[in-house]
Amino acid sequence: MSLDIRPEPQDIHTGMAGTPADDLVITTRKKAVAPRTAVQRAYAANLMGEGIHFGVGPAGTGKTYLAVAAAVHHFSTGLVDRIILSRPAVEAGERIGFLPGDMKEKVDPYMQPLYDALGDFLPGKQLASLIEEKRVEIAPLGFMRGRTLSGAYVVLDEAQNATTMQMKMFLTRLGEGSHMAITGDVSQVDLPKGVPSGLVEAIKVLDGVDGISIDMFSGSDVVRHPLVARIISAYERAEA
Repeated sequence: MSLDIRPEPQDIHTGMAGTPADDLVITTRKKAVAPRTAVQRAYAANLMGEGIHFGVGPAGTGKTYLAVAAAVHHFSTGLVDRIILSRPAVEAGERIGFLPGDMKEKVDPYMQPLYDALGDFLPGKQLASLIEEKRVEIAPLGFMRGRTLSGAYVVLDEAQNATTMQMKMFLTRLGEGSHMAITGDVSQVDLPKGVPSGLVEAIKVLDGVDGISIDMFSGSDVVRHPLVARIISAYERAEA
């Protein structure tokens, strides 16, 4: 991810309370992240506020990266007590039950992009300690059932692979003093044929609900290699 990365500044501008969104910078222990496109700036400003925030669009647009950066900022400044990152453990090409190892070893490959993003924002030793203390938790979506997630910044990644029931379950875990970010790409649904995506339904049902923001990214927001944007645009034209 090649967002604008800067040395750590001494403060943060959130694009609110009179501060222009163009000046927005999200600070973390290791680096600061500045959005580069108009949609990224609007999304980042929403992530720094309260409520539930959806970032929907193609790969390479910074949806997850910005959400994890916001989570680390909130944690590092004491706005939340813990970080919870989750993904649906959807089987894509191989059965999770047949993979070697215990449950953690089976699901960790699905969670690796979240570990990678956290590693960009927190020193390795501190991250390992926080995971051991369960102040940073990385777990499959199914592990969220029955919990109330209070005082946390909660990120659900690859949400297009959540079913309708899973999405409703996750959204209703929101507890006192918590923030939620939900990211996904509706063109990359890996659910079985005939199973609707909970993300697709959620952005229709929840549009306009007070306290919920929905930012839609496109190929023009891609911040990876320029060829990625051209690939996404080609697929979008073919689907149209």
